[in-house]
Amino acid sequence: MAMFLYKLGRFAFRRRRLVALVWVALLAIAGVGAASAPTAASSSFSMPGTEAQKAFDLIDERFPGTSADGATARVVFKAPEGRKMTDPAHKAEVKKVVAELRSGSDQVASVVDPYQAKAISQDGTVAYTQVSYKVSGMELTEKDREALTDAGEEAEDSGLTVEIGGDALQAAPETGASEVIGVGIAAVVLVITFGSLVAAGLPLLTAIIGVGIGVSTITALANSLDLGSTTATLATMIGLAVGIDYALFIVSRYRAELAEGRDHEEAAGRAVGTAGSAVVFAGLTVVIALVGLAVANIPMLSKMGFAAAGTVAIAVLIALTLIPALLGFAGKRVLGRKARKGKAAHAPDDKPNMGTRWARFVLRRPVTVLLTGVIGLGAVAVPATSLELGLPDDGSQPTSTTQRKAYDRLSDGFGPGFNGPLLVVVDGDKATTDSTAKEISGLDGVAAVTPATYNKAGDTAMITVIPKDRPSSTETEDLVHTIRDTSGENVHVTGATAMNIDFSQRMNDALVPYLGLVVGLAFLLLMVVFRSVLVPLKAALGFLLSVVAALGAVVAVFQWGWLGSVFGVEQTGPVMSMMPIFMVGVVFGLAMDYEVFLVTRMREAYVHGERPGQAIVTGFRHGARVVGAAAVIMIAVFAGFIGSSEQMVKMIGFGLAVAVFFDAFVVRMAIVPAVLALLGHRAWWLPRWLDRGLPNVDVEGEQLAKLGAGAADGERELVGVRG
Repeated sequence: MAMFLYKLGRFAFRRRRLVALVWVALLAIAGVGAASAPTAASSSFSMPGTEAQKAFDLIDERFPGTSADGATARVVFKAPEGRKMTDPAHKAEVKKVVAELRSGSDQVASVVDPYQAKAISQDGTVAYTQVSYKVSGMELTEKDREALTDAGEEAEDSGLTVEIGGDALQAAPETGASEVIGVGIAAVVLVITFGSLVAAGLPLLTAIIGVGIGVSTITALANSLDLGSTTATLATMIGLAVGIDYALFIVSRYRAELAEGRDHEEAAGRAVGTAGSAVVFAGLTVVIALVGLAVANIPMLSKMGFAAAGTVAIAVLIALTLIPALLGFAGKRVLGRKARKGKAAHAPDDKPNMGTRWARFVLRRPVTVLLTGVIGLGAVAVPATSLELGLPDDGSQPTSTTQRKAYDRLSDGFGPGFNGPLLVVVDGDKATTDSTAKEISGLDGVAAVTPATYNKAGDTAMITVIPKDRPSSTETEDLVHTIRDTSGENVHVTGATAMNIDFSQRMNDALVPYLGLVVGLAFLLLMVVFRSVLVPLKAALGFLLSVVAALGAVVAVFQWGWLGSVFGVEQTGPVMSMMPIFMVGVVFGLAMDYEVFLVTRMREAYVHGERPGQAIVTGFRHGARVVGAAAVIMIAVFAGFIGSSEQMVKMIGFGLAVAVFFDAFVVRMAIVPAVLALLGHRAWWLPRWLDRGLPNVDVEGEQLAKLGAGAADGERELVGVRG
């Protein structure tokens, strides 16, 4: 592989105008496709095989046109102090609001009059109207949401307090500002790392081009493939992360080759042939992790994974072709000022840098470093034993939002369970329905059961059940399971609360198979790369340790509330159900980037004759600064999302930032070299029969070493940025 990539790198360098033109053309084609594509509706959310989905499918079949899984909004009115909602003036204002809501949007299916539905609290101070829509909250336009929020403004002028809750206000999280902050920090880190604006700009430019092609393609295909806006968001996040990383690795190697006196074309070829091999295998591990999301059997999640994997594949191709082409245009400007002036350009730099000093420290005290790292991460991981999974609702919103105020007013006026009603669908006649309703009303945890609504044929009914506890509580989850267990097969429980419970269960069930698939395939891949059994095993175990520690930190902050004020957590609650599987997928890919790049350098040095300890030092001398810079960039990108007002986005940003920190700086920089130091030559042991059976992909570039025949043995330096 090294020789093939070497030739590819030299070709891209020589034919740089053609290569650059091809990528610009691809970007233009994708951009035109995105601009001319019809506006895509939000991706429909479904979970085949779950109880909640069966109920929705039954409602669509037996109650055509009801849009049972459409968005809902609750407009909550509160009377001024000492007044009641039954006062004639207030009644007139509410009826005016109801009329405005009915005419405000074409997507409104129905609006309930609170006075006809008796939706007024016992003390008469709170009333609400429910607005049902034909489409999901993500499919509503900004105009639809404005009609909803504007309707209550006149009522507020008359003295009523109006708050709005429900998933109709749900919109795709706006992450543009966070991405700009992350890219800005990345630029600063790259300038510090390289000491050259041109070298720092290349990874940013190519990452943006890769993300542009990937996201534009997703946008162009969104309508035909039913891709939601969250698909592009994930692709952007991952594409930026790996795009910067991969380009950073290639540019670093190129500068190191130039420093050894090689001409520019040869340096480009060798950079792609060596660091490019690490990029290919690192990219493969990321693709495996993202495609593996299909294990959860949730179509929306599978599409997100496939789309993000496609963006990663584009990032790999850009690193292997566009980067050497742009290096050809950049010339000597890719070097720092001192190197351009010719100062020590071809002289080996024997002065130990920080990576060298740290590696030597670990070699002197491997047991101490190993125990400190493992015990430290183990302590942080302890809260993960109390992990509770769920999906955020309006009760987890900041107290300043109208959704949270509406949630609290409904809880105060009607009880906490009123915010998460269960929809029970009975496939049977009136006698069956009456029996089911009576049985459910006698269960613990049920506050109220509404009269049944029948379809035209009279063979199916819908019953609304109000739990006593809030939607995200374990008591409400237990109630859903009790209804399902005690009722017959013809009774199904659905609604937003039940759907969230099923989603959490599906995520929970998929986690172990997903881990097995991703870690297993990556283990095999890394065994081919490193030609070792123990190194891939150590890589996988170290990754699991960092992810569990990161989950422990998420539980401590978002579930227990530790340091909640520091991170803006106003309401504790269960951890988002897709957080563990999402964190495994994203962080695994990035962790393997650092593992492959750092340890490949050590393997390369070991294969070329260095002793195990010296190979570790060589790997850190040339790789630690680059891996550290890549990790800081990723932490900055993810940490930018912590400032979001959305609890879900905040949690994702915090979890990913902490996980990358633990994996890069504790596992890869401390535990990995300590373990390798203790193993010595045994780290690179591989049974002979396995060695014969595994393909030789030549990641170390042995064939490239033969190109330098006749040169001194020490001529060939390895990847990295001079310390």
